[in-house]
Amino acid sequence: MLPDVVGIDRAFDYVVPTFWEADGRAERVVVGSMVRIPLAGRRVDGWVTAIEVEPESGVRLVELVKLRGMGPSSELLDLAGWAAWRWAGRRVAFLRAASPERMVAAAAKRRPRDPVPAGPRDVFDDAFDHGVATVRVAPDDDGLGVALAACRRGDALILTADTARARHLAVALRRAGVSVALAPDEWAAAAGGATVVGTRSAAWMPMSDLAAVVVIDEHDERFKEERTPAWHAREVALERARRAGVPAVMTSAVPSLEALRAGPLLRRDRSIERDDWPIVDVLDRRNEDPTKSGPFAADLRRHIDGDRRVVCVLNRTGRARLLACAACGELVRSDDGGQIMRLVDDELVSADGSERRPVICTVCGSTALKTLRMGVERAREELEAFLGEPVDEITAASEQRPQHRVAIGTEAVLHRVDRADVVVFLDFDQELLAVRQRAAEQAMAMISQAARLVGGRGSGGRVVVQTRQPEHEVILAAGRGDPSLVAVAERDRRRPLRLPPYGAQVSISGEGAAALIDSFGTVKGVQVRGPLDGRWLLRAESHNPILDRLAEIERPAARVRIDVDPLRV
Repeated sequence: MLPDVVGIDRAFDYVVPTFWEADGRAERVVVGSMVRIPLAGRRVDGWVTAIEVEPESGVRLVELVKLRGMGPSSELLDLAGWAAWRWAGRRVAFLRAASPERMVAAAAKRRPRDPVPAGPRDVFDDAFDHGVATVRVAPDDDGLGVALAACRRGDALILTADTARARHLAVALRRAGVSVALAPDEWAAAAGGATVVGTRSAAWMPMSDLAAVVVIDEHDERFKEERTPAWHAREVALERARRAGVPAVMTSAVPSLEALRAGPLLRRDRSIERDDWPIVDVLDRRNEDPTKSGPFAADLRRHIDGDRRVVCVLNRTGRARLLACAACGELVRSDDGGQIMRLVDDELVSADGSERRPVICTVCGSTALKTLRMGVERAREELEAFLGEPVDEITAASEQRPQHRVAIGTEAVLHRVDRADVVVFLDFDQELLAVRQRAAEQAMAMISQAARLVGGRGSGGRVVVQTRQPEHEVILAAGRGDPSLVAVAERDRRRPLRLPPYGAQVSISGEGAAALIDSFGTVKGVQVRGPLDGRWLLRAESHNPILDRLAEIERPAARVRIDVDPLRV
């Protein structure tokens, strides 16, 4: 028995009560069953990890208290053990993901499988002949084509990063005659036998007869769990396919290097692919003085006037993120010069909140400041004045959807709007110049999401980019509808440096990080870098030496966050 207690990662022996034999419960206790057990003076949930085990001599076993219902299969129990190593976590976290949210007494009865409609053989059918492959699709591809190709092989595991898209895909497959279990609510149907469709957690749904695996928009960062252990659904799905010996196909408009390294890339004719991308208008601001020019290029108005639905993206919250003195031009910094000051409620506040002072320049004494880099709140005010009409503001903290013709927001706005005629990136250089290893790849993914909203150039879709780097490979790739330009540049940058996926990285942070690094010690082939901002980075040519060592050492009592192959570092 493995208790459902995060701090305990070991199994204990229990005995099935004799009276369960009479009422039939004993027969239902199998590997993976969820039960209630007494442990250290209290009762906790747990999972059966083995049956008919031989207890240690002289040990009196305690009886199980309750049979709660079905749980993960033996296949998923083994997978949880692998995942605990792969993401340096506890098996409990993964078994919770693999268990039903509500107790399930028995699997649902499987409905007869109907033939799945088939048309002319296409790129998706070809992809399933490769074992593991990636298909580069249009930014607004709905995933139905690859899903139907997978379902023609039998029960498929189909992952998509967006909840609404998962629901729409499930409806479309059911209309095509496919028996679908929508994760996580229809766990019992999945256990009985069906094609599973869902988001990240669907990677752990039961599947008794898995025939194919599909990961739609494999590049989407929402496939990675934000909490510890920070596991990645794409990697879990690929491992399930490998263990089951079934093909796995990933689709993306902007395939990640991880996907490209996992198997061959299949794509459509270049002329078709190019037309699937929108028109990209680049507003070159290199000749503008950044201290005098406003947030909007002179030529922007013609792209956003009229009755077109417009989404503007500025990935900075608040009012002002970079201030300077209007008189002398000095940047507004903390007394020691180490931090940028921000304007909060008519007061200057340092980035970490440790310093506050009146609105005054410490160099010349002027009280007049100017905004060099404004946040989305101030940008909304400026945009309303610029257009003379109300503008919606959308950030990750917003709950409402846009009500007016024009909306402005952080990257979150791209996921809150269903359709638009124009998407404008007001400061795309912030993405291109971000101090992150994957900055170019992530910037390309943002343009892909914008392209999904506006559609291809044939339908008039348009993306406007304000930048001082018009020749950056991301800008060129978007304009040509050719994401391979970014992939090649990223490969050539990362491979010599042994950055993922050509090497392994593990980020260690939290109150107990220093103690964990001390316990980790020196391991051959592993570089320990840091601390930087309270975080250490472990690097090696493969995951094995890092993860093997993390599995050996004791964790400190204080909180530690371990992030294997972090996406934003």
